[in-house]
Amino acid sequence: MSYLTGEFNCKLDAKGRMMIPSDLKKQLPEAEKEGLVINRGLENYLVIYTKREWDKKLDELSKLNEYDRKAIQFVRYFTAGATNLQPDGTGRVNLPKNLLDYAGITNEVVLTCMLNKVEVWDKKAHEKMISEEPENFAALAEEVMANKGRGRDE
Repeated sequence: MSYLTGEFNCKLDAKGRMMIPSDLKKQLPEAEKEGLVINRGLENYLVIYTKREWDKKLDELSKLNEYDRKAIQFVRYFTAGATNLQPDGTGRVNLPKNLLDYAGITNEVVLTCMLNKVEVWDKKAHEKMISEEPENFAALAEEVMANKGRGRDE
């Protein structure tokens, strides 16, 4: 799978359905056949994975020690609420109410592509998160990326 790109503003209808934007849909050709999985994010947002990417996450989790309490707790909370999504004939997906409540999503949504997944944010929460960008983004980039073995010409 190639990496996903883009940020999209969407609206939910009264039944919690969201139209997958056409530009995003083009990047997810397997979604119609295999479906998608939506789950809680690590903060107050949701995450959509392709079925293939979700299975990779589950493969990682299956390697954790099933007798380690922290591992059990992490798996429990990470997978809590995970739901299969199947786009309907018009390209809409029904977002589960319990997940919408978790993320505080009402009707305006921002979809943010993050490499191999899509974050689903309430529009106001996304605006707040973006407004809290670190004052010195260059310092953050250096701290996170400096020791990744990258050369200047890569």
